Amino acid sequence: MVPIAVAPAPGWDWVRRAVVDAGGDIVELAEAEALVWLRPDDPAGLKDALSAAPRLRWVQLPWAGIELYAASGVLDSTRLWTCGKGVYAEPVAEHALALALAGLRHLPERVRASSWGSESGRSLFDGAVTILGGGGIAQTLTHLLQPMRTQVTIVRRDPTLGVDGATRVVGRDHLDDALAAADVVFVALALTEETRGIVGAEQLRRMQEHAWLVNVGRGPHVVTEDLVTALREGWIAGAALDVTDPEPLPDGHPLWGLPNCLITPHTANTFEMAVPLLAARIGDNVARFAVGEPLVGVVDVATGY
Repeated sequence: MVPIAVAPAPGWDWVRRAVVDAGGDIVELAEAEALVWLRPDDPAGLKDALSAAPRLRWVQLPWAGIELYAASGVLDSTRLWTCGKGVYAEPVAEHALALALAGLRHLPERVRASSWGSESGRSLFDGAVTILGGGGIAQTLTHLLQPMRTQVTIVRRDPTLGVDGATRVVGRDHLDDALAAADVVFVALALTEETRGIVGAEQLRRMQEHAWLVNVGRGPHVVTEDLVTALREGWIAGAALDVTDPEPLPDGHPLWGLPNCLITPHTANTFEMAVPLLAARIGDNVARFAVGEPLVGVVDVATGY
């Protein structure tokens, strides 16, 4: 059995069951060859755990986003690192599509309405979307859009990596053209220094007036002040945000008062949704680690995701 620590101890029962059911033996940090770390926001605590576990060869991080750990310098090249990337793709892609359809069908306006109103709305069938990012969310979202005959353009760092079902995959040097062609622009990127602020005033002005921006990546991908201006002045039809900058978005922030802005409180993937998905990933990787097979969700320390 593989000696694995779960920290901070004792950890959730469902995590411990996932480890044991996959053939792991839960031990103290000093004896562990692998660590399942359960805090998404405590790099200092993880540093302490690493110091107490000199035999560690592999660390499993809980969520897909690891920007806090990458920025802290805790990731190193002496161990194998995995995270939850791809684990939550289905619920997040589902939520992104729901936000897009709500925007195109003017549901934020109709939810607030107190009279019948006039005809409005746009169908996504035979429409065009651009997705920033080529990971699990983008792949799942592309699959969901296929029955709607939607033309999907993927913008990713390495355009040689295809996405099944996408109409085209381009590099970030083609971002401007991809934005201009879309009815909906989805942001589904990992947050790095390279992608921070990737959607600002210049990019928003390139989008069509009827287009919606949907952000299910990270808040700092979008320059908030520029988005407020774009929504107020009608550069784009609207924005649907599951993530914001700052987050949580404070009461009284200008985005709350804009009728063409739909905000959900980072609930594209809830804890209840995450439990069975993360448990399955942990169990899969524990079983793989035990027999020397490649792990899933490996972190590229150099790129930070």
